[in-house]
Amino acid sequence: MADPILITSMDDERVAVFRDVRDADLRGRDKFFMAESEMVIRRLLRTPQRMHALFLSHGKYALLKDDLPALADTTPVYVAEVGLMTQIAGFHIHRGVLAAGTRPTRNEVSLDVALGHLKDIDQCTLLVAQGFTNVDNMGGLFRNAAAFGVDGILLDPTCCDPLYRKAIRVSMGHTLSVPYAISQSWPDDLIRLKQAWGMQLVGAEITDQARPLWKIPKGEKQAILFGSESDGLSTEALNLCDAICAIPMAQGVPSLNVAVSTAVFLYERNRNES
Repeated sequence: MADPILITSMDDERVAVFRDVRDADLRGRDKFFMAESEMVIRRLLRTPQRMHALFLSHGKYALLKDDLPALADTTPVYVAEVGLMTQIAGFHIHRGVLAAGTRPTRNEVSLDVALGHLKDIDQCTLLVAQGFTNVDNMGGLFRNAAAFGVDGILLDPTCCDPLYRKAIRVSMGHTLSVPYAISQSWPDDLIRLKQAWGMQLVGAEITDQARPLWKIPKGEKQAILFGSESDGLSTEALNLCDAICAIPMAQGVPSLNVAVSTAVFLYERNRNES
C-alpha cells in the first residue's frame, strides 16, 4: 500500500472521482461504483483488486490502516477532514469513509461467467428478480440472500443497479459478496436454468393456482422468482415456473414488501429442507 495522501483543497483533481457523488450516482458512472461506511469498506477490502481509490477521514484512517496493506501500491488512499470530504462529495459523509470501486464488465456479470460455477453442482439455491427498480428492495434482496445462504442472484435487464451507493449500504455490503448476474437474454436465461442447469423454478406470486408457502416443493437445485411490487412476475416468467407459491395474507392485505417476502420465502425453504 502506498502512503496516505493528504487532501486540503476541494479543488484537488486527485479526488475528482469522488466529486459530486450524489449527482453522479443518479446518472451512473461508467467504470466505478461508490461505497460508504466502515463495515462496507471492510467487506470491499476482501477483494482489494476491485478498489480504485479510498477516501477517509483522519479518524477512519486510524481505524482501517491495519487492513489497508492488502491494497495495491497503485491504489491511492486519500485522507481529509470530514467537512472537506463532505464538500467534495456533495453530501454529508458522517461515517468518514468513501470508496470508488471498479465496476464489473457486461461480460463479467453474464449468467455463464458470474454464476457458471453453480451449473454442475448438486445443490444450489438462486434468487431471480424481475423488475426490481427500488434500490432499498435491491439492497434487501442481497442482504437476505447472504443471511439465508443463497448461492447467487440473477437479475432481469429491467432491475436497478445493485452497485448503486444506497443499494450497497442497505445490503450491508453484500452486493459486493453475493455472486450475481444480469440476464442478457430474458426470458431465455430462465429456460436455460431449467433445461441446461437442471433447476426447478418456483414463482413467488399470488395467483388462483398458488399453493401456500409451507408447501413449497423440495428441490436440490431451485431458483425462486420474485417480481416487482407493482406488477409482480410476468406471464411468461410464471408460465416457465414448475410451481407457484404465495404467502397467505390477512383479509384486506394484498401483499408484503418484496424484500420482506424474500426473507419469508427463504426462511420457509430452509426450514422445509431441514
